[in-house]
Amino acid sequence: MTHANALASRRSTKYWLLKGLTYLILALLTLLPFVWMLSASLKLNKDVFTFPIDWIPDQPRWANYSEIWTTIPLGLFIANTAKLSVIVTCLQLLTSSFGAYAFAKLHFKGRKVLFTTYVSTIAVPWQAYMVPQFIMMRSFHLNNTHLAIICLQAFSAFGVFMMRQFYLSIPDELCEAARIDGMSQYGIWARIMLPLSKPALSTLTIFTFVATWNDFLGPMIYLTETRLKTIQIGLRMFITQYSTEYGLIMAASVVALIPVLIIFLSLQKYFVQGIATAGLKG
Repeated sequence: MTHANALASRRSTKYWLLKGLTYLILALLTLLPFVWMLSASLKLNKDVFTFPIDWIPDQPRWANYSEIWTTIPLGLFIANTAKLSVIVTCLQLLTSSFGAYAFAKLHFKGRKVLFTTYVSTIAVPWQAYMVPQFIMMRSFHLNNTHLAIICLQAFSAFGVFMMRQFYLSIPDELCEAARIDGMSQYGIWARIMLPLSKPALSTLTIFTFVATWNDFLGPMIYLTETRLKTIQIGLRMFITQYSTEYGLIMAASVVALIPVLIIFLSLQKYFVQGIATAGLKG
């Protein structure tokens, strides 16, 4: 091996070591809050904010994980949250993929203008129109119902945009061949586009499920009865006028995080592919 090759090899090794160390540090910084949350969930309130941090409690308080189910109706809150998350996710997958197919593969007058107008609503923050939206839902007598949240979140401009970008990467020849064989537009969408768009659908599933599961402001505004509340609202019940049960809050937060982890881990193999292919064509 020549001197130049040896020098290049050492530089390459140093580069990959430095890159690996950087990724390791970033991963540790990302996971640090979750490790602290898990540690705090096994402590008494007086020990949660002690410094220096006791990462591994000497006497873990596993009773926190049993008390959270009796202190508040946690099971009911998780069931409500799961119900809303699953229904909203399924509706967004249906409406986003259906609308994206029309914008990507159908040619009609004003298609680009309509698409641009619809997608531009992403730039409008929800806080700017949440009051008139609430007034509209109240006029429909849908306030204090799960149906209000389902109706408001059933459509997603971001979902349409992402699915359209993925559909643009699918050759038009497939659709033309299906039309020649006599397949309808609905058949093309259901039998060709949907099976080929698993990465994009999986990515949209993760985004939608996590956003709905973690939504706080929407349920806070529309749901007032305890029997209808979600897990994010239920966590506030550990905060009373005179005290805050931080250990129980962290234990309930760990439990609330489990479904999100299951969804992400089960769909992660499609996640990167869906993100990468969603921007191939504009």
